[in-house]
Amino acid sequence: MDRTAFLFPGQGAQRVGMGLDLMRRWPGLTESYYRRADELLGFELSRLCWEGPAAQLRQMPVTQPAVVLTSVVALEVLRAHGVVPDLAAGHSLGEFSALVCAGVLDWTDALRLVRLRGELMMAANARVPGKMAAVVGLDLATVEELCLKAAAVSGEIVEVANHNDFTQVVVSGQTAAVGALTELVGQAGADRVVVLQIGGAAHCTLLGGVEDEFAAALADVEFRDPVIPVVSSFTAAPVRDGAEARTCLLRQFTGRVDWTGTAQRLAAEGAGNLVEVGPGKVLGGLCRRITPGVVTHRTDDEHQLTRTLAALADRAR
Repeated sequence: MDRTAFLFPGQGAQRVGMGLDLMRRWPGLTESYYRRADELLGFELSRLCWEGPAAQLRQMPVTQPAVVLTSVVALEVLRAHGVVPDLAAGHSLGEFSALVCAGVLDWTDALRLVRLRGELMMAANARVPGKMAAVVGLDLATVEELCLKAAAVSGEIVEVANHNDFTQVVVSGQTAAVGALTELVGQAGADRVVVLQIGGAAHCTLLGGVEDEFAAALADVEFRDPVIPVVSSFTAAPVRDGAEARTCLLRQFTGRVDWTGTAQRLAAEGAGNLVEVGPGKVLGGLCRRITPGVVTHRTDDEHQLTRTLAALADRAR
C-alpha cells in the first residue's frame, strides 16, 4: 500500500474563496489558468470562485467548471513541486479532472465540457424538477428497496445516485419522490437525511434526454489513452483507453457513482497514500471509512497544500 493516488472532488465541494490563497501564493497561476479560463468560457469564473456570490457559484454551469478549475490549479502546484501520482480517480464530475491528470484530456477541453454538462443538467431540471438527498446510516440494499417503495407511492422517479460508503447513499429523482423517500428512510432508522444543495437531480434516468447532445460534444474532443491508471467512479475499474474514458463520462448522466467500489479498487491497486486534489475534504473521509489504514492529504487551501507537500517530501526521502 505504498502507491499514491490523486482523488478529485465533484459538485458540492465548491466554496466561495476556493483557490484564492493558492493564486496569491503562486501568482503565476492567474494568467496560466484563471485568466485563460475566463476567456475560454466568456465570463469571470475566477471572480466567482474567489468572491462569489455563493448562490451563483451553486448554479450547475458555474459550479462544475469552478470545481474542475480549482482542482487543476492544485494539480499544477503539486506537479511543480515534483509530486506525481501512481493512479487517479474522481467522484462524478471529478472524473474529468482525473482524466486531465492522466493526460487523457486537455484541461481547457475539460472545462468546456463541464460547462456544457452543467447547462444540460440545469435545463433538464427546469423541465422536470428534481433534487438529491444523502441518506446516512442505512446500507445500499435497504435504500434501494425504499426507493422502489417511494417511487410506487409518489408515482415519480427516485433512484440511488451515489454509493459513497457502506452507510452513506445518495438518492436522486423527482421532488415528490425524493420527499417520500426521506420519510421512508426516517421510519427505517436512518441516522439523518440531508437534502443536497446541488440544484437538481443527477445520476438518474431523468437525465437520459441530454445524453445525445453531450455525446456530440464528446465526439469533437480528443481523448488520449491514460498515462497512469484512472479508476472510473462509474465502473470502479481502470479506464483502459480514451474511447472508454469518453463512454464513462457519457454514462455518468444516468449511471450510479460507485465510490465505495472505487476506493476498494484503489486499495487493491496498492494505493495507501491518497491526496484529495482541489476543494473539500469529503473524499478522504469516505476513503478512510471504506478502507481503514489509508493515509489522506488535502490541498484545499495554502496551509493544507503546504502540509501535503511536506508530508509527501518526507515519504520520498
